[in-house]
Amino acid sequence: KEFVAWLNQHKTPIHQDVIYLTGKKGDAIAEIALQYNDTYNDLILSFANNIHTPDGGTHETGFKNALTKVINNYGKKFGYLKDDDKLLGDDVREGLTAIVSVKLTNCEFEGQTKGRLGNPEVRPFVDKIVTEKLMNYFEENPTVAKAIFDKSVQAQKAREAAKKARELTRRKSALDGMSLPGKLADCSDKNPENCE
Repeated sequence: KEFVAWLNQHKTPIHQDVIYLTGKKGDAIAEIALQYNDTYNDLILSFANNIHTPDGGTHETGFKNALTKVINNYGKKFGYLKDDDKLLGDDVREGLTAIVSVKLTNCEFEGQTKGRLGNPEVRPFVDKIVTEKLMNYFEENPTVAKAIFDKSVQAQKAREAAKKARELTRRKSALDGMSLPGKLADCSDKNPENCE
């Protein structure tokens, strides 16, 4: 929690408290701390047995999947999302600062630099903790949940608007190269009756 608070010290959080989730299964322990701020970037740092995994791995994948699932489920449960609407991972991670840490007896790292955790059993373990505990947190703290959900919806709207603008620009530039042959000319008047 302190690490996330320190990372967000020069940012404006959209909810005051850092959300802390933890769980244990056998000898495996997972700790997740997260807080949203008003920026457009996300920062997710993951660790396995206190070793930084800059390339992520199964623990980070489990966290990201669960986070997207929980926020979508929250939106559907409370009627903020229609049946076919869905927020994407990029939408729900905008403005997120999170630390995902797991402690395991046997860590299987991919590559010599230990940059990525490869234990396949860690993904469902982290996914389950985040899915259950974050949904409980949202139900107990509806104002925080709504603030996070609204931030995600704004990110979705911005993404869709940017996509439409790109498509419009591409269509326009494709049509610019096409001129009418000979005596024919494009109509430049706003009133089509004036063009002959």
